[in-house]
Amino acid sequence: MDKILEQTLLFDFYGELLTKHQKEIYERFVSEDLSLGEIAEEAGISRQGVHDLIRRCNQALRGYEEKLHLVEKFLAVREKVERIDGILKEYQTEDSDEWIQSIRRIAGEIIEEL
Repeated sequence: MDKILEQTLLFDFYGELLTKHQKEIYERFVSEDLSLGEIAEEAGISRQGVHDLIRRCNQALRGYEEKLHLVEKFLAVREKVERIDGILKEYQTEDSDEWIQSIRRIAGEIIEEL
């Protein structure tokens, strides 16, 4: 998995478990794509301090995933829903449109709930 995508997913699932300060710094790094220097300047800490904090956050978030596997489960469910959609495309006919749309709607609801 791409490192940025992994960091984003881990933050989405477990970011609330970080302290307020950790969450603010990590979000600036991952979501806003700011450099360590930019974050350090805004936060009033050293660039090395930002680097260490981000490293600790990465370790904490990966630790939560190792224990809870929420991202892994999310990706597995999303992949299965995509497979369902692929199968539906293969079997779509004019007679099946209504039930295929119902299945797609339910699959979409599953993804939204995740």
